Amino acid sequence: MEIQQKPPSLERVLSLLDATMINVGGVVGSGIFMVPATVAFFTGSTSLFFLVWILGGIVSLFGALSVAELGAAMPQAGGQYVYLNEAYGPIWGYLYGWSAVAVINTASIAAVGVAFSEYLGFFFPISDASIKGIAVGTIVLLTIINIVDVKSGARFQNLFTLSKLGAIFGIILLGLVMEGGTNQNLSPIFSDKPFIGLIGPLGLAMVSVLWTFDGWIFITYVAGEVKNPGRNIPLSLIFCMLIVVSVYLLLNYVLLFILGFTGMNGSELVVSDAASVFLGNKGAAVVTLIILISLIGANNGFVLSSARINYAMARDKLFFNQAAQIHSRFKSPANALIIQCVWACLLTFTGTFNQLITYIIFTSWIFYGMSAGAVIILRKKKPDMDRPYKTPAYPWIPIIFIFFAIFLTINTIMEAPRDATIGAGIILAGLPLYYYWKKNG
Repeated sequence: MEIQQKPPSLERVLSLLDATMINVGGVVGSGIFMVPATVAFFTGSTSLFFLVWILGGIVSLFGALSVAELGAAMPQAGGQYVYLNEAYGPIWGYLYGWSAVAVINTASIAAVGVAFSEYLGFFFPISDASIKGIAVGTIVLLTIINIVDVKSGARFQNLFTLSKLGAIFGIILLGLVMEGGTNQNLSPIFSDKPFIGLIGPLGLAMVSVLWTFDGWIFITYVAGEVKNPGRNIPLSLIFCMLIVVSVYLLLNYVLLFILGFTGMNGSELVVSDAASVFLGNKGAAVVTLIILISLIGANNGFVLSSARINYAMARDKLFFNQAAQIHSRFKSPANALIIQCVWACLLTFTGTFNQLITYIIFTSWIFYGMSAGAVIILRKKKPDMDRPYKTPAYPWIPIIFIFFAIFLTINTIMEAPRDATIGAGIILAGLPLYYYWKKNG
């Protein structure tokens, strides 16, 4: 009698350090090097400036504390796709997965790849065609690394994330001890504008800040490969947010200390401008190098984690069956990674990625809010589910996070109704595909 071997499956090889670095590397991308100038413009005073950053960190931490319960209870590949499926039904999980695979994650991979190529142009001239070629080359290289060995992809992520954190802390330390900064730049401490006039600008500043914190959910995509997930998924999310909030607050203090509000307003590369004050002409080169490290690390996090969504969809017969296959030798979802790579490269060549991101970025917060809502729904729907970790201060932490998700969604619709309408249309375009896969999967 022939004994049938079980098909290869994802292996739990990612440690707590790996999980934390995947998240931190995904969050700390290019945003923190540009957004502080925007926040300074909208706030205009030290107290409001740091209030927005602290609130942004707290809101993101509340999201992480909420989703951590889902990740610990359902440690499967796919993250939000799995949670929305379980709480709201398969159609909602699919619409999220479709949005992520078609636009949110793949367009982000393309955008970060192009940004990396453009920043290389600081050191030597690069033509427009070469920028796209280099971007595609980095996407393909990162895909190969993550196909060959999941653990190697994680080690690559650890190296670049630790390098970028070390470099940013170096900038912070030099900014504090070298000449160029003064406490006078922290003025004004308080705003002289009436509170009612600050609501709009503070809302816009909050949107920008929350964008720089985005990415904390990455580890849930690879939850099926995390060791001891009931412990390590919640801890990695919490550690990630504590590290990121600390880095952001310290770096923003240094930026104000060096440049003040006058120097930050209108600055396109505010960290480079600050470094130039105490490092001279070499400052911009140093910061550009840090940004390059940051971007390649962030994109590795995107590539590593995002492919698990189409893998999970294929496993549920809602995507190409080949994407559900695990490589017999490398133990990675190789086909899912290849499909993601091909689509991201096509988006890079067509140049539509930035427009697609603009159209659909607000949907990320719709799905974030629904994921926090899934914590409450599943507490009622499945009270006996094994929950190694439970969200503290339940239900207030999920409720507060849901409130901010609704605020951001409404704000986007009001500020950019055309983009929001097109974005909603892109999401709903997944419905015919859902019914096709349900019938023919």
